[in-house]
Amino acid sequence: MKKKKVLISGIGEVLLEQSIRAKYMNLSIRPFRGVRVAVPNGVSFAAAEEFARSKSQWIIRHLPKLKAIEQAASRRQNDSAGGNIDRKTGRQILVQRLNELSEKYGLPYNRVFVKNQKTRWGSCSEKKNINLNINLVGLPEELMDYAIMHELVHTKVLNHSPQFWDLLGKFMKNARDLDRELQQYSLLLVR
Repeated sequence: MKKKKVLISGIGEVLLEQSIRAKYMNLSIRPFRGVRVAVPNGVSFAAAEEFARSKSQWIIRHLPKLKAIEQAASRRQNDSAGGNIDRKTGRQILVQRLNELSEKYGLPYNRVFVKNQKTRWGSCSEKKNINLNINLVGLPEELMDYAIMHELVHTKVLNHSPQFWDLLGKFMKNARDLDRELQQYSLLLVR
């Protein structure tokens, strides 16, 4: 796979990387990885650089959020013994909060599992078993609560239909905003 780094004024370094899976040029911004353009076969690096330059205003608008996420992750690592969250303590925090929210809102669950997942913050099975990501304890409290409530609501509605969002919205008025914010932090899971 061929790669090339270019400097773009106001942005900094941008990685141009050939990708056999890319059908179109694709621009992404990832914490600790920076700005990347996936370049399909048959497209020159000159065209990819021009593409990145044409998207510079969009990149500049998103850079502050990227930096905030990187700073939050760095603080979390500094606060938690070399970046590893104590599994026992993290589990206790998550299970206690899950139980509090479950009881408060009348959303019972069956069992809970706390894992170090790489792609999701949580999940809920048809049997009302809830999986929570240990890394939730490193997030702002409102986002941790949102992720837990999201899974608790799945004990009633197992999909992301309008019915699911309506029910979640009854418990958390700003659920959609919190979901978007949590998605930004999801970029940290694949570091």
